Amino acid sequence: MADDRTELLQGTLELLILKTLALAPEHGWGIAQRIQQNSRDALSVNQGSLYPALQRLERDGAIVGKPGLAANNRRVNVYHLTPAGRRLLVRQVENWNRFTDAVGLILSTA
Repeated sequence: MADDRTELLQGTLELLILKTLALAPEHGWGIAQRIQQNSRDALSVNQGSLYPALQRLERDGAIVGKPGLAANNRRVNVYHLTPAGRRLLVRQVENWNRFTDAVGLILSTA
């Protein structure tokens, strides 16, 4: 049986990470699981893409990782959205909405 999950478009992973962390701080694997759950299993985050995206967001000051424990008492970095990350999320949502509106216009053209 084929996997019906959709691969993420380039540039959308950071938006999904920011939105996930706006809801609650989370560790990397938890972020990937939350995205998959919230998309009703339509999206799957590749670990090879997730951690570099987290590093970029942290380097840019949008998120900060703090030592924490996972549910199994394993040490993890728990990521938190910063005020700059909240502002970035607002801008990225606006950009996403403009993009999807434009694509919708093109697709509805006869």
